[in-house]
Amino acid sequence: MSFYDYSVTDAQGNEVSMETFRGKVVLVVNTATGCGFTPHYKDIEAMYEKLHDKGLEILDIPCNQFAGQTPGTDEEIHEFCTLHYNTMFPQMKKSDVNGEGALPLYQYLKSQKGFEGFGKGPAALAMGVMLKKIDKDYKNNPDIKWNFTKFVVDREGNVVARFEPTADMKKVAEFVEGIM
Repeated sequence: MSFYDYSVTDAQGNEVSMETFRGKVVLVVNTATGCGFTPHYKDIEAMYEKLHDKGLEILDIPCNQFAGQTPGTDEEIHEFCTLHYNTMFPQMKKSDVNGEGALPLYQYLKSQKGFEGFGKGPAALAMGVMLKKIDKDYKNNPDIKWNFTKFVVDREGNVVARFEPTADMKKVAEFVEGIM
């Protein structure tokens, strides 16, 4: 199967086929409204505004699997994002990204790009310490580790990058712009 064989449900309950995004660059991100990384919405929205007309799509999938940091309804999540970050990209239905109930799309993304570490710096160190308490083997499995993990899919449907939440958003934006 390829990226284009999957679908997700949007916040209004409509099925969205990844086929819709054929020929576009897609940033798939699991989001949260009450996380230390929530300000990434600002950078993601800036990227969307700058590159959407050139073919960038954002697939925002709220997820409540990480410390319950997305407790609201789909409507409340949308209201929060538009009010605080003026997001214009569409949001999908709140969904799981790990475990038995994980979206098949996320199972595919993780099979294409596994976890490669948090990088360096204080946030990376803190994430490593926290995750070791949750999953001693976290370094050796492809699961999503936290909110705001980002996958980049190129115009041919290839999963070309995975950025952990600790990645510098400027580097994420540079990478995305570089493949536009």
